[in-house]
Amino acid sequence: MTTRSPAQIGRLIDAGRGVAPADLVIKGVRLLDVITGTITRTDIAIVGDRIVGTYDSYDGATVIDGSGLFAVPGFIDTHLHVESSLVTPLEFDRCVLPHGVTTAICDPHEIANVLGAEGIAWFQRCAEHTIMDLRVQLSSCVPATGFETAGAELDAADLVALRGHASGIGLAEFMNFPGVLFRDAGCLDKLSAFSDGHIDGHAPLLRGRDLNGYIASGIRTEHEATSLEEAREKLVKGMTVLIREGSVSKDLHALIPLISADTSAFLAFCTDDRNPLDIAEEGHLDYMIREAIKGGAPLHHVYRVASWSAANAFGLRDRGLIAPGRRADIVLLDDLESCSVRHVVSAGRLVTPELFATRAHVPPVGLDSMKAEPVEAADFRIPATGPATRVIGVVPGRIITEDLSFDLAVIDGEKHADLDKDAVKVCVVARHGKNRNIGRGFVHGFGMKRGAIASSVGHDSHNITVVGVDEADMAVAVNRLIDLKGGFVVAEGGQVRAELALPVAGLMADTSFEEVHDALIPLRAAAKALGVVLPEPFLQVAFLPLPVIPHLKITDFGLFDVNAFALIEG
Repeated sequence: MTTRSPAQIGRLIDAGRGVAPADLVIKGVRLLDVITGTITRTDIAIVGDRIVGTYDSYDGATVIDGSGLFAVPGFIDTHLHVESSLVTPLEFDRCVLPHGVTTAICDPHEIANVLGAEGIAWFQRCAEHTIMDLRVQLSSCVPATGFETAGAELDAADLVALRGHASGIGLAEFMNFPGVLFRDAGCLDKLSAFSDGHIDGHAPLLRGRDLNGYIASGIRTEHEATSLEEAREKLVKGMTVLIREGSVSKDLHALIPLISADTSAFLAFCTDDRNPLDIAEEGHLDYMIREAIKGGAPLHHVYRVASWSAANAFGLRDRGLIAPGRRADIVLLDDLESCSVRHVVSAGRLVTPELFATRAHVPPVGLDSMKAEPVEAADFRIPATGPATRVIGVVPGRIITEDLSFDLAVIDGEKHADLDKDAVKVCVVARHGKNRNIGRGFVHGFGMKRGAIASSVGHDSHNITVVGVDEADMAVAVNRLIDLKGGFVVAEGGQVRAELALPVAGLMADTSFEEVHDALIPLRAAAKALGVVLPEPFLQVAFLPLPVIPHLKITDFGLFDVNAFALIEG
């Protein structure tokens, strides 16, 4: 919180007592108290970025007519990667703040895996200029494992050097849970360096004594629970469970029954992550709130999860309630059940296009991060001696994959895709200029019948991932993506059918979120024309090379067995 002078504190006191006018007053609004559930018609008085008065009438220099509206605390997204929204932090701010998200807690480990400390420092600079409060956690796992080629590596000393920025809270999601459990020296150094603060968790399917050990290391929050049973175990063992609903990872509906009067203080919402097309079609945290209410969760407890509980979990004690002394982050709604946002107040400022225009420009970084060399169709051939093949099984709406076994045809010593079995090729091309690695394998679940799709968004090291039926089209897609300096490409019949350039570290567009939204529509259509059945194919591709999410993944080193935490031979 900002240190205030005696005069500034006196001004807050006088306005709260009503002996001096406030700067901004929301008149006659129906305030939902997320603690008791009561709804009361009142004025809300604001001075600077602080609420000074509630449950009374006030005068102010500027007045917002709140009649017919409901006031709730600003929403807090407790875990996301701005990069996965495909836009820069300033465009993300402009995209989601109108949906009521006044605080976003991000982990910039996507850009950190490409650019290292430079990427995190750029996020910190951006956070100084966003209208929302963008909190920048320090990325704990760069790279996530040693079984892939990343663009950078950050040790404990590198992270400590970045500590102290005003946007900071603590250490971001500790994805390398095997490293924690088996006491990897680098992991222990990072846990030790941040043991006096917040450490965010990431432990998919971890249960029993292993979960106990993971939590005992000092980790307090977790967003990877995908079932009620898993989430409840994490709750009773003292973790705050962050219920997730993103463009790919969709856990909300499975976990709605978790939200109750007994548990809401120990839950929060996160997106981890949503792209501009899904935000435009469905919403952001506002979508999660209305779906949770529709699913039967008690209304004021849902709004508590979205605000006060989230603030407490991350030590943000100055927000989460509409009450005197709290940060003036307020969402004005037409209706509580549908979470229909009419106005947003962020740090005492009414959010308008003109307010966004006051922000300073922060020049992009990483425009030359694409260092992959051109490829040929022959680079995607898979030599083999027998038909037995382990195949990655994609599950729509989940980033957890299956470890499948198919018999695939071997012709002239080369293993081929089988469209009847929905087994197509997936390859990862190293792009950081350190080597020319290509990992090769097969994936099931795309439904692809022709062509190829390629992406430079490939968690977490962000090499190029390409899924395809035809090796020549795979090469066309990868080479076009290299020319674009990163992005998404759909190719078929030797031609590029649709594309989106993401030149900022190969992860984000240097254009507006509206332009990204408009480009995603023909990309989805082009992927569907190849036969792809996944609702969000590009971000689903992006999670195929993530070797810390069970069960079978692929990196530029080859197929990776996450359960055994080892590369697969042959």
